[in-house]
Amino acid sequence: MASSFSRILSSKRNIGILSVVGGSVTAGILLHREHVSAGVPVRRSYPASAEYPDLRKHNNCMASNLTPAIYAKLCDKTTPNGYTLDQAIQTGVDNPGHPFIKTVGMVAGDEESYEVFADLLDPVIKERHNGYDPCTMKHPTDLDSSKIQSGHFDERYVLSSRVRTGRSIRGLSLPPACTRAERREVERVVVDALSGLKDDLTGRYYSLTQMTDEEQQQLIDDHFLFDKPVSPLLTCAGMARDWPDARGIWHNNEKTFLIWINEEDHTRVISMEKGGNMKRVFDRFCRGLKEVERLIQERGWEFMWNERLGYILTCPSNLGTGLRAGVHVKLPLLGKDTRFSKILDNLRLQKRGTGGVDTAAVGGVFDISNLDRLGHSEVQLVQTVVDGVNYLIECEKKLEKGQDIKVPPPLKQFK
Repeated sequence: MASSFSRILSSKRNIGILSVVGGSVTAGILLHREHVSAGVPVRRSYPASAEYPDLRKHNNCMASNLTPAIYAKLCDKTTPNGYTLDQAIQTGVDNPGHPFIKTVGMVAGDEESYEVFADLLDPVIKERHNGYDPCTMKHPTDLDSSKIQSGHFDERYVLSSRVRTGRSIRGLSLPPACTRAERREVERVVVDALSGLKDDLTGRYYSLTQMTDEEQQQLIDDHFLFDKPVSPLLTCAGMARDWPDARGIWHNNEKTFLIWINEEDHTRVISMEKGGNMKRVFDRFCRGLKEVERLIQERGWEFMWNERLGYILTCPSNLGTGLRAGVHVKLPLLGKDTRFSKILDNLRLQKRGTGGVDTAAVGGVFDISNLDRLGHSEVQLVQTVVDGVNYLIECEKKLEKGQDIKVPPPLKQFK
């Protein structure tokens, strides 16, 4: 976790000036609402009531919590960088619902969005994160991988293990609102820091605009390459602007530690390998993440973080740890059992097909990961996945023997 500094709120103009002279923006780690001044008010020709979006057929967290009164209070405000409420909610206005999950329906354009638009974002966060109250609760952070117990799965069932998160560079706007210069600055800062990684973390950066055809094909074969966003949830939020300018992929030589730059977040950090050794994957994840943060700080920058929301990312769904620890696991019998969904709910786990959120399981193989992000530490969430997946494997083994299985009691949400 980064150390504490007094917060300096800087405009995009000041950021640009500092970047030109080789400096960076240092801002406070604890973001308090009384320290954030809104930007220049929006000038409107029509009253807020005439601008209020039609949300009658919408099913997302934003639509559930936005009222005419909240809209009237916030619609004329901007963050110090000029980001507006209408920009924040546009993706939720343009996308009424989702066939499988209730989406958030809004994104942040910068760190200050979470303070300037708190009257809407706080209840959205509380709904999305199962009751976590950002007004009264504090988020724990723990990257001590030695605490994980029973972290090596039965590899007859678990095919691969993966842990990912995101990190944002303080002082630069997030992908929905960043300028071209800011996006390029994110790339410069991160790639420069990654060049300092050593030993098993040593690797190379591949720019999407500069890679060769051979390099592109290799990244595709390795399933590393991310493509231009096509989901309307992302494109309506402005995340595909100027594609592929200042986007790229870094990975270590062993291809087990991977960082995406300027996709949905400033960075996505991924540790992964084939097999069931989640403890080793998480250990590499923690070591790599700490080392990247150290190298970022050496260069005068830091990650966005505060004690209420944890690490700040573009989508409110990823606040806190931003962590998704997952495995591809073979559960052909349990996957057909009517109790499967209830078991997952009670274990605070979620399932996807191996191709992503909207895909079906093939051959009884599911992508199982933690449901929560905020209010639990990284260690707690990975341990939840370890314990839960081990329980699912035991259920599969029982079903193979013709034995009955039980739905476990629900896990407590917050300790």
